[in-house]
Amino acid sequence: MGPKHTSEEVIFPPRCCPYCQQAFRPSKHRPDQAVCSRPECQAKRRNEYRRKKRLADPEYAQVICDSRRKWREAHPDYQQNYWRTHTDAATRNREQQRQRDQKRRIGLLVKNTLVLDLKHSAAEVWLVGPLAGDLVKNTLVSSKLLILQPPSPALTPAATS
Repeated sequence: MGPKHTSEEVIFPPRCCPYCQQAFRPSKHRPDQAVCSRPECQAKRRNEYRRKKRLADPEYAQVICDSRRKWREAHPDYQQNYWRTHTDAATRNREQQRQRDQKRRIGLLVKNTLVLDLKHSAAEVWLVGPLAGDLVKNTLVSSKLLILQPPSPALTPAATS
């Protein structure tokens, strides 16, 4: 004889949660349950449902838009007060915005051939930094350039004998 199972185990075999990848048993009240009961996973499930509903139902999307507009009209100073009272968040947001702006500028440089073609230059050019990988087929680089040349033989002091 094989191992004994309760009727619930046979009817409701374990499933894998798509969010946390943990095995769970569906509720006997919800046999079609696809997401585990952890609050984080349930929040993700609800958010995904709302996102899909907004995309599929224009009336629902309009209700959300109107609700947000009404709230903003009722609380006109909220954003200014938030940034004034949450200085750490404001500093973090400024830095993230600088990074987004820099990435956007670099994205505009892709396949740009307006100025000097660095591939055909006699100089050796090194692009260094976290965003250098985004410069695919680029010939225009906004950077600080430091040119180092070895001293020419005519300028070196003559050796005395």
